[in-house]
Parts: sequence; structure tokens; C-alpha cells
Amino acid sequence: MSTMLEVKNIEVAYGKIVAVKDVSLTVNQGEIVTLVGSNGAGKSTTLRTISGLLKPRKGEITFKGERIDGKPGHSIVSAGICQSPEGRRIFPRMSVRENLELGAFLRNDKAGVAADMERVLDLFPRLRERIEQRAGTMSGGEQQMLAVSRALMGSPSLLLLDEPSMGLAPVLVEMIFDTIVKIRQQGTTILLIEQNAMAALEVADRAYVMESGEVKMSGKASDLKKDEAITKAYLGGH
Repeated sequence: MSTMLEVKNIEVAYGKIVAVKDVSLTVNQGEIVTLVGSNGAGKSTTLRTISGLLKPRKGEITFKGERIDGKPGHSIVSAGICQSPEGRRIFPRMSVRENLELGAFLRNDKAGVAADMERVLDLFPRLRERIEQRAGTMSGGEQQMLAVSRALMGSPSLLLLDEPSMGLAPVLVEMIFDTIVKIRQQGTTILLIEQNAMAALEVADRAYVMESGEVKMSGKASDLKKDEAITKAYLGGH
């Protein structure tokens, strides 16, 4: 299995506060890898550094064999990494269609964009029903579907998902995770950040457990899910 993303010993700080310390992880082609841990563990900071929104103070990030740390966000999108951010960040006054078209703003393959539009509307039929509706008038769950779909419109080979289940009703959480599995089946590799650790471990191949800005352990998701000491210490198990 070929390594798609390699993060090596990165350190990221906000001023004098070090948010991520010596973090290393890999994502292989075709995998779902999850970063789990409590709020403030450094998960989102790690993701934002991979997507070029933050610059690491130390370490390096390699994607498909090329260094990407320090590159601007748009060139990282062009390389094939798209992020669905925490808190959705959709454009509320624009229609669903316009939001999706914005996701493809760096592309000039019209036929491919049209095919991907159909793909995301098949994944999330509710968006098809609301295609001309203003995004801000939709429910939280529908806005989350839109945020994931907008990232997919960039035709990423690696999709970064930041807290896709946050604030959603349990039935919608299940639907979002089912769709994440489908997206991988269609050929997109996924790095997932999630506070709902047990749900994430259900769908992931491998997992990294973060605490206080460091990776405390890693392994097969199925193994971590079964380890009582781990679930108690890091994943909110009882």
C-alpha cells in the first residue's frame, strides 16, 4: 500500500503557545485514518497545517512524495487535498448549487465538474432537492452534507474532514458516517478528525489518539476500539 501523506515531527504554535508537538502520522492510499481525542488535543491544528492554513515551526509534510509544508492553501488544493472545515463554513446567502460550484473553482474540466456534481447529489439526495435553496436556510445536517460535498467538488485524492458529526442528531451522524464509507469506496482517501471517537473508529482503518498536542498512541482502529484502558483514558469510555 503506497503512502499518500506523511507528516513528520511537526510542531505548530500560536504565538508562544505550542498547540502541536512532534506529531507524526501517515495516510496510505485508499485508507480512512482518524485522529481522535478530546477538545483542544491539537486535532484541528494538525489538519489545518496539512491543508496549508497554518505553517509548522518544525517538521515536514509530504504528499505523494512532494513537500507541501509552507505552501499556500490553494496550491495544496491543486495538489489534491481538500478540506471540509469544522463548523461547516458554507456561504449562507448563496444557493446550494453556487456553494458546490465554488468547491470546483480551481478546476477547468467542465465534464469532470458536471460528473462530480452528479456524484455528490447522488451521495446526498437531500441536496438535490434543495439545489436552488439558499444554503443558510437549511438545517445543520443539510449544511454539513453541503460542506462535505463542496470539498468533494475539488476532486481531491485526499479528503480532510474536520468534525463532520458535530452538533448533529444521532440519525444524521449515522448517515454521515455511512456516506464517508461510500466516499472511500469510490476511491477517495480520507483523514477524519472526530470527537465522537467510537463512531470514527467504527469506519476507520487506523487511528491516532491525540492528547495535549501529542500523539499518545496509534494502531488499527478495531484494536483501539476494543482496548478498555484506551477507551477510558482517551475516548470517554466508562
